[in-house]
Formats: sequence, C-alpha cells, structure tokens
Amino acid sequence: MAQTYWVETLGCPKNQVDSDKLVGTLEAGDYAGATSADEADLVVVNTCAFIEAARQESVETILALSDARRAGARVVVTGCMAERYGAELADALPEVDLVAGFGVPVALTKKAAGRPQRQSAVPAFDLLNLPRPKATAPWAYVKVAEGCDRTCGFCAIPSFRGKQRSRTHGDILGEVDALEAKEIVLVAQDLASYGKDLGQRGAIVPLVVDVAARVERTRLLYLYPSDLTDALIDVIGETGVPYYDLSLQHVSKPLLRRMRRWGDGERFLKRIEDIRARWPEATFRSSFIVGYPGETETDHDELLSFVDAAQLDWVGFFSFSPEDGTFATTLDGAVDSHLVSERLRELAEAQDSITMARRHALIGTTVEVLVDAPGVGRTHREAPEIDGIIHVPIDLAVGEFAKVTITGARGVDLEAA
Repeated sequence: MAQTYWVETLGCPKNQVDSDKLVGTLEAGDYAGATSADEADLVVVNTCAFIEAARQESVETILALSDARRAGARVVVTGCMAERYGAELADALPEVDLVAGFGVPVALTKKAAGRPQRQSAVPAFDLLNLPRPKATAPWAYVKVAEGCDRTCGFCAIPSFRGKQRSRTHGDILGEVDALEAKEIVLVAQDLASYGKDLGQRGAIVPLVVDVAARVERTRLLYLYPSDLTDALIDVIGETGVPYYDLSLQHVSKPLLRRMRRWGDGERFLKRIEDIRARWPEATFRSSFIVGYPGETETDHDELLSFVDAAQLDWVGFFSFSPEDGTFATTLDGAVDSHLVSERLRELAEAQDSITMARRHALIGTTVEVLVDAPGVGRTHREAPEIDGIIHVPIDLAVGEFAKVTITGARGVDLEAA
C-alpha cells in the first residue's frame, strides 16, 4: 500500500509553487495524497520566514500538525525557515523528524529517533525547474525566477534565496503547457527583472506575449516600479488582464532612500495616471510598510495623500518588522509601536472606503468571470487568493468563462446573476 503525504503551505504564492513541485517529487516516488494531515504518513510543512509574524505562524503550524499526526507519521519542515534557520529549528523542535532546505528531498523512509535531522548543505535537485502536476484549479502560479539582486533595506530574502536565477523561456512555457490552466499567474521575487541574469534585459515582455498566446488569462504579480517600462505596461494591457501589482512600499522620497529603494510618490502617481490613460480598465494593487525606521509624520501624511490621490483598487499595509542582517536594523529612528498602530488604522480606513467605492461602482455592469469553484468567479480585477471574489450562479461550470451582471456587493466581494 502506498505511503501517503500531506503538504501544508504557508506564505506567498512562490511557496505554493515550491509545494506543487514537492508534491510532484512525492508522487513520482509512489506517495499518494492524504485526505487530511492527521491521516498522512508524511506531513510536510513549507514554511515562511519573511517577517516575525510569518515565522511565528510557521512554528505554531509545525507544533499543531506534530500534535495531530497519527502514530508513526513523520513531520518534515522545509521552505524559507528551514533554509534560513535550519540548525536552530532542528535544536528547538525535537518534534520534527527532518529539517530540509531548498532542493533537499522531503521523503523519509523511516521515522528518525531523537534530535531531528538537518539536511540542506547539498541540494539534491533544482527545485526551481522541477516538473509540476497538472493544475487542480482553473488557475496556477508559475515562478519564472528565484532569488533577488536588489538590496532593499528591510528585506532578508536575498540572504537565503540568493541572487536572481531566471528560468529559461522554454522551461517556463513547458510548465505552462503542462499545467493546462485557464489563468497563469507569473511570480518571482522581482518579476520585471526576469532574464537580467541571463543577459536579457526586457525579457519579461516576450515571455508574457508567449504565455498569453497559450492561455486565456495571464496575470503578473510583484512588479518593481523602476522596471515598469512602456513595453511592459502595454503587453500587460494587451493580455486582457490589465492588472498592475506594483511593489511601492512607501512614497516619501527620503524614506524610500533609507529603504534603499527607487522612486517617490510623484513619479508613482504619474505612472499610474499614464497607465489609466492607456488602459482605462486597469486595476492596481500595492503594499506599503508603515513604521520603517525614521518615518516621520510628514512621511505618513504624504502616504495618506498618495492613497487618496492614487485611488488604488487593492492595498495591503504592513507594520515594519526588523529582520536580522538587514540594513534597516542599523538605522536609528525606531517608531513607537502605538504610533505605528495608529498610522495603520488611518491608512486602512482611508483605503477601505476607496476599495468599497471602486467595487460598488461595478454594480450594474456586465463582466466576464473565470469560475474558480461552484458559485465563485473572478474578473481580471481580482487576483486569486488575495483580492475579492464574485459570487456567481451555482450552475456555472468550474473552469469556464461566463458573462455575468453585477447586482450587488457583500463588502469587497460582489454578487452577480
């Protein structure tokens, strides 16, 4: 009888891609998926280490799944926490059987005794280029590169994900074909820089063209604003999914320089206005860090003004989290946590009203949705898992496109008939 597995994925879409590829290696090794974690012979936790809250969630998940596992089952920890804190995790979590870094097999032939094993020094396979099973949903993430060449002051990702390593054009298209999804969501730590490490500046543009020729929808996430060229703006619009996920982080020029990042609010706003002029149906998402060392009331007020002027569709605000080894930990000007909370509240209130107004403005319009699940659809305006949804008639077939009319709203989610 085949051994069974369960993979629990935490963190970003890029982690979900890694999990899909780990599933492929397990199934190639004669493992079969379990119906729940407590019934599996092997429980794999793909962790996130981006900020302290993510690390805490990862540890809590590991402990909960370890407690819930059936007798004789093994628990393996992989992902960013395993790569960044492997030895510490192995020492701190005796409940775990294996701590496996990137590219290390997660399958154990038998339960370990005593201190968990730590395996990450020599990757046994290239996780980035492993094949994946056919998509089980109508959409799928495709990771086009690993790592990042930027040195943002708040981010530790390059320290454990390494420098950017782009996949070849052909490998990516092969994965797109194999997934057989209706919507492909391209992701990377720095998506717009795809191909630079291969000596191919602007390579993201022909890649998007070729992916869009294969699937009905092509969506891009995580675009660094300095690399948002006219050619990239237009190729995104031409896919029929004019969705611009811009990694802005703040708008104050002095604070952005302390973050070791490019740009300012005036440049960002001009670019957004330019995109809207060219693609009136454009949808925008971004995220901002609140409470970065040195953030002043003037900086905060500038961000509030930008939020009002930009009228973005979807925005996430996050409190600054100091990360070991980053430039930000060397800076003075720590912002009091109570003040950070107050700034977050002000920003969230301002953006919530904007998002609600933009969603309600769609009532009465006819839109095309991709049906993700019974009664659930998305237009080009909603990225899977992170934005709102459209409640559609239950009889619409999953995986199909349908025209529906927006009849009402439930918060940021819309109702359609």
